[in-house]
Amino acid sequence: MDNTLQGVTRQSYPRRWWAFGVLSFSLLVIALDNTVLNVALPTLQRDLSASESQLQWIVDAYTLVFAGLLLTMGSLSDRFGRRRALMLGLLIFAGGSLWSAFSGSANVLIAARAFMGIGGALIMPSTLSITTNMFSGKERGRAIGAWAGVAGLGIIVGPVFGGWLLAHYHWGVVFLINVPMILITLLGSIFLVPESRDPQASRLDPPGALLSIGGLTALLWGIIEVPNNGWGDRYVIGAFVAAAVFLLAFVIWELRTRSPMLDVRLFANPRFSAASAALTLTTFALFGVLFCLTQYLQFILGYTPLQAGIGLIPLIPSLIIGSTLSPRIVERIGVKIPVAVGLVIVASGMWLLSTISVSSGYGLIAWVLLILGLGMGMTMAPATNSIMGALPLGRAGVGSAVNDTTRQVGGALGVALLGSILSAVYRTSMDGAAIVKLLPAPVQNVVRDSVGKAVGVATIISAHSSSRAGQALVAAAHSAFTEAMGRTILVAAIVTLCGALIALLFLPAHSKDELEDEAPPVAESVGLTEQEPATTIDV
Repeated sequence: MDNTLQGVTRQSYPRRWWAFGVLSFSLLVIALDNTVLNVALPTLQRDLSASESQLQWIVDAYTLVFAGLLLTMGSLSDRFGRRRALMLGLLIFAGGSLWSAFSGSANVLIAARAFMGIGGALIMPSTLSITTNMFSGKERGRAIGAWAGVAGLGIIVGPVFGGWLLAHYHWGVVFLINVPMILITLLGSIFLVPESRDPQASRLDPPGALLSIGGLTALLWGIIEVPNNGWGDRYVIGAFVAAAVFLLAFVIWELRTRSPMLDVRLFANPRFSAASAALTLTTFALFGVLFCLTQYLQFILGYTPLQAGIGLIPLIPSLIIGSTLSPRIVERIGVKIPVAVGLVIVASGMWLLSTISVSSGYGLIAWVLLILGLGMGMTMAPATNSIMGALPLGRAGVGSAVNDTTRQVGGALGVALLGSILSAVYRTSMDGAAIVKLLPAPVQNVVRDSVGKAVGVATIISAHSSSRAGQALVAAAHSAFTEAMGRTILVAAIVTLCGALIALLFLPAHSKDELEDEAPPVAESVGLTEQEPATTIDV
């Protein structure tokens, strides 16, 4: 089945929205998989006898491989075909899901998750680059807005979906559910999704690929290890130094080679760099807030993991509204104001969340989530469109990979930086609690580590010693965590406001192309240029 964008204008491709539905489903599969897994970790620890370190690597093995390969896979999809990359990624992801579902040990599951990361790195940039090539003009902005909404939707729906699956089935179903979803997506890709690639693809850039893989992997590994080992750990410092060396070498090489994988001079274009910064700060806020909120819901309000997932649902409608409205606002006033206003809305929601107390209850959280979702939708959709609009359509795969990489780095930094602040303030508060000073030194170290461990120790004390002492410890831990969460979220709000300032100062409202006539260009495909006349589409 040959289904290519061959000499046909994007707006004349009759199945473009059906194809977009297939691409959205592909994106939803990998977005759901990662958040579903977080809910399954306690079950995996029990059934596979996994250590804390192994649990971390079950999550991080995927992230490291995925983020490390994004730029390389995006570049390869531009050269060899984006639909081909999408379908190969889906097959790899399905194979990794089957391997994961029947893993007999934690180490086997870690290897399977790393294999799934290869598939994810092929799938995610392909979905956005194909979308960018199928649409033009106002439709492109709206399609990218919908894409950003789907990406955010998977993050929120995952915990609810995963909690429901675990309540009714074996943990392996968390991975097996991917297989029928992928089979449906593969069929849709064959019949509906058009092929596209860079018609002027240059030679491969193996040194650039290796340097980008080394730099991004070292950077993400260092960030991931910060919450466990601290910023001063020699391995963390070594990872950051290695990342700096690799990425600096990558920049130098890309500037000198005749066939760069990524033209790093793009970062001098504020439409590209300022939008990337805004997107990084948005995911920084989202993942940092979710990291704090999930603990508050479970340890302070006493929710189960499934209930905590359901508690995040208010993000969904406002995120969809923001992602839907922002492209239409951009059509009228440009990118600058919607992105800046979106970040201000996010910062306002964070400020409101920073006032939370032990007795606040869920009502405040629901309002905050509605505000955050609206602001994130207002920011993510136009920022993504700005990044993709800064590159030629032939380089859409690399552009999509940069977009996805900023999301990964921003999310990892949000958890690492805000998690470090949360932990430090919590420890300081617990040090001053009278009940903690009465405990033996080894137990003091345990309760100072996290609110979850403090609640666990309090349960033991109540059962075997004094219920009053146990209640006092719980009260101290709750108070310390809530204080730490408030200060942490306030820092996140300040950082987000800095992002709004960056957008106001540096992000152009319009690109030069948007100021010209919006007659749709001819789609790029194998052997054709954008100046060739429209003919027919082969299906």
